[in-house]
Amino acid sequence: MPARQQLFIGGDWVTPAGADAIEVISPHTEQPIATVPAASPADVDRAVAAARSAFDHGPWPRLDPAERTGVIRELAVRYETRREEIAEIVTAEMGAPITFSRSAQARLPGALISAFAELATEHPWDETRSGLLGADVTVRREPVGVVAAIVPWNMPMFTTVVKLIPALLAGCTVVLKPAPETPLDAYILAELLTELDLPPGVVSILPGDRETGSYLVGHPGVDKVSFTGSTAAGRQVAAACGAALRKVSLELGGKSAAVVLDDADPAAVAAGIAVAGLMNGGQACVAQTRILLPQSRYHEFTETLADMVDSLTVGDPGDPATQVGPMVARRQQRRIRDYIDKGRHEGARLLVGGTDLPAGVDRGWYIRPTLFADVDNSMRIAQEEIFGPVLCAIPYRDDEEAITLANTSDYGLSGSIWTPDIDRATAMAYRIRSGTLGINQAYSMDPAAPFGGVKASGIGRELGREGLDGFLETKSISAAAGLRSPASAMRPGAHSASRLSALSVDHRRIGRR
Repeated sequence: MPARQQLFIGGDWVTPAGADAIEVISPHTEQPIATVPAASPADVDRAVAAARSAFDHGPWPRLDPAERTGVIRELAVRYETRREEIAEIVTAEMGAPITFSRSAQARLPGALISAFAELATEHPWDETRSGLLGADVTVRREPVGVVAAIVPWNMPMFTTVVKLIPALLAGCTVVLKPAPETPLDAYILAELLTELDLPPGVVSILPGDRETGSYLVGHPGVDKVSFTGSTAAGRQVAAACGAALRKVSLELGGKSAAVVLDDADPAAVAAGIAVAGLMNGGQACVAQTRILLPQSRYHEFTETLADMVDSLTVGDPGDPATQVGPMVARRQQRRIRDYIDKGRHEGARLLVGGTDLPAGVDRGWYIRPTLFADVDNSMRIAQEEIFGPVLCAIPYRDDEEAITLANTSDYGLSGSIWTPDIDRATAMAYRIRSGTLGINQAYSMDPAAPFGGVKASGIGRELGREGLDGFLETKSISAAAGLRSPASAMRPGAHSASRLSALSVDHRRIGRR
């Protein structure tokens, strides 16, 4: 891949203010595959200034929503021409198996672009309500302003789309910061944006590290921050936005539970957990890595799960046969190995996996898919987000204990319930504190359904109508009848008895304050 020399600021390719560069390393070969400029504070200043000018003075926020929707529909069409390239680049830069990249990393984002455009056509941008005080009230939804969108490395194009597209449809201007591990797919998106009829300043894309992100989050020209990342980083973002009274949405970590009921089929559960718990090598905030199993069938379920985990093909992410690729970085590989050691020391029973490299692998940041049994829900491996292919099988006695265990977590992002009894599962789902739940399936990113978490899993929602609302301000406008001249207003009878009564009530209320 050729080295990139420029940054995409305000719709133009420009020379960076500094000379720092980001080296993108293949997690499979451990060799450099590309370099891109690292955005400096001066580059952030320039991008925010362009976004500020475009929002305050440019046409984009003032267009009819249908016109903005037309631009996004055109992007959806052009995106499809680069979809396979996006899948291959995401696999190269972060190690997702190519089959997963083609579906979740590339095809799903393209579908979301079109889905958001459809949602925008149905959105109530303006509505009239009957006011209780007599006059009708117009409720108008307007863009929030300049948006700082910060995306992680695990699902780079997906998280970019769920921020950028609704923000643009709302009429916002956007400064997007990709993760330093995965900037390459963002360059393809920038190239697609240059083909659209976007006014100057509307979108900038600035690869950078955590310091770049912190500078962007604290920039006085930003009106809203949309952040996806770790809970620890999310707390820092929330603190900075709170100090500035700046709007913020946070999609953070998870340690989700898959609740397997005593009437579930072990083979179907194992096939489901292969997706729900181990998608993208477990590098997913929605990964359901706490597997709650009934004591009455615990041995049967753990044996079937162990067979599934042990059968997974680990290796070259570019090979369509691969099911689990490498971790994104050496630090991530080390972190997961440390957690596997912690699980052993805490007394969990290692059924499959461990800290050794998978068979046949002699390089790359790989982890053997791992299953622990006899895990107590209080163990660190059951409470802390590992972000890798490590599953914890936790026994429970009855449905009440299963619900308690599912809720005994700092997180509340995703989850699932496995049983042929849908009524039983639905009743349990109502009692589990989580933003999203699946029944007999991993939670699917349905474009129509709001996505987000509770507790330490974040603030706000993405996807669905709620994902568009997150980039809008609500304004109420009410109008009285035309004013009379001062002389007519003083004539006897100028105010009706009911109006005078209302005024007297208002004065009495004021007097009581």
